[in-house]
Amino acid sequence: MEYNYIKSLHLIFVITWFAGLFYIPRLFIYHIEARQKPQPDSDILSEQLKIMAKRLWYIITWPSAILATIFAIWLLILVPGWLEQGWMHVKLAFVVLLIAYHIKNHFIFKQFQNDDIRWSSNGMRLWNEGATLILFAIVFLVILKSAISWIWGLVGLIGLGVVLMLGIKLYKRLRDRNTSA
Repeated sequence: MEYNYIKSLHLIFVITWFAGLFYIPRLFIYHIEARQKPQPDSDILSEQLKIMAKRLWYIITWPSAILATIFAIWLLILVPGWLEQGWMHVKLAFVVLLIAYHIKNHFIFKQFQNDDIRWSSNGMRLWNEGATLILFAIVFLVILKSAISWIWGLVGLIGLGVVLMLGIKLYKRLRDRNTSA
């Protein structure tokens, strides 16, 4: 019974963690585009977006990441045999990648809070898809529980990446066409 409660809490905080990781780059994109607006709109929007990002990052995303990790460790303590399975090794590698993605977002967040914007909106749109790719990989690994199937999953992940890239390019073309018309 304890296992089901811990697993439920882990899943809830993974979902809220990913929600934060999906939305923070969107706020970065809005911030980049706000800086291109005329004054005083640029400053007003920029300040509002900084407040929104700060609340999202420190009230939802960081606490969710920490709690998801605590409950994941608790699950591994309850079921230590998972650490002997190949699929778990691959999953943990993706979790390390997720943590690296989270930390990189933290550095970007700090830069944006200081109005140090080094990204283009298109570059940030591409960056935004990182969490999606990691989520797909982790979910398929957990559901399939197979280290061999992760090879097919990787092929699918690459395919998903290509589809996302094409979608971003199509969106950019449509957006450019609508703004020039």
